[in-house]
Amino acid sequence: MARIIRIIIGLGLLAGLGVLLWYATLPPPLVVQGEVSADRVDISPRVSGRVAKLNADVGDNVEGGVVIAELESPQLVAGLHMAEAALAVAEADLVRVNSTRPETIAARKAELASAAADVTLYQEDFQRQAKLITTGASTQSRVDETTRNLEAAIRKRESAEANLQLAVAGASKEEKALAASQVERARSSLNQQQVDILELTIHAPIAGQVTTRVAELGENFSAGAPLFSLIDLQNPWFTFNLREDLLKGLKVGDEFDVAVPAIGDAKIPVKVTTINAQGQYATWRATRATGDFDLRTFEVRANPVNPVPGLRPGMSAIASWPAEGH
Repeated sequence: MARIIRIIIGLGLLAGLGVLLWYATLPPPLVVQGEVSADRVDISPRVSGRVAKLNADVGDNVEGGVVIAELESPQLVAGLHMAEAALAVAEADLVRVNSTRPETIAARKAELASAAADVTLYQEDFQRQAKLITTGASTQSRVDETTRNLEAAIRKRESAEANLQLAVAGASKEEKALAASQVERARSSLNQQQVDILELTIHAPIAGQVTTRVAELGENFSAGAPLFSLIDLQNPWFTFNLREDLLKGLKVGDEFDVAVPAIGDAKIPVKVTTINAQGQYATWRATRATGDFDLRTFEVRANPVNPVPGLRPGMSAIASWPAEGH
């Protein structure tokens, strides 16, 4: 019995030694290092101006939409006044084109009444001469003269009627359309000036922390020159650069754990959101069958599954990468 026990113990020791040797020969997991990243926004004015007020400094946390700086530009203010005056002129001209003074219409009505009275007068003279010529008391030349006078009076009345209609109607359709177009152009110019004035007030496009402040009070900045830089600390992510042979079937949606030494040793679960090929190469290993080749590097971006307080861009992130499979 004692011999059997010794044999069992020996076999157990051999099995334990074999397990230890198996674990000892396993390749250790590969440790890869990445870093924490976050969205960064450089805030620049759309128009040129002088810094009149600063409401944020480096290290301040600001909410999206708040005013963080104000610029001033006397040139834009002067341009706004000019645009307002130009619009007023264009609108006045449009009113002028679309209307006629009452005095003008009254004068045209008086001309028409005078022409109508002349027609009546010459019609009576024509009828009288027509009766006289039948009795021989008038000559044909006199009848012809009254006929011409009547026709001239009728033409004059027609001209007076046309002038009255023109005075009532005002300018032509083309002139009215041109005046209306001038108003629209002036209004558009004024709108542009108003938008430029509004752009002198700088708003934070996102909620974040101010990491850089270039602006100083009294400085002139041209359009597009950066005033502040913001980072979005509420939505950080992790980025790793891996050779393609280390991806091993990794796909968007997969999860793994990382550690951030700056905030402790706790494991942080993350989910892969992006896998992008990079324009860099690593000649790490070769294949004997086909010769040397370059292994391309991929950027792997992953977001924390749960919010992690204290993460800041630039912090190192460590992940234990499996040597075989994923």
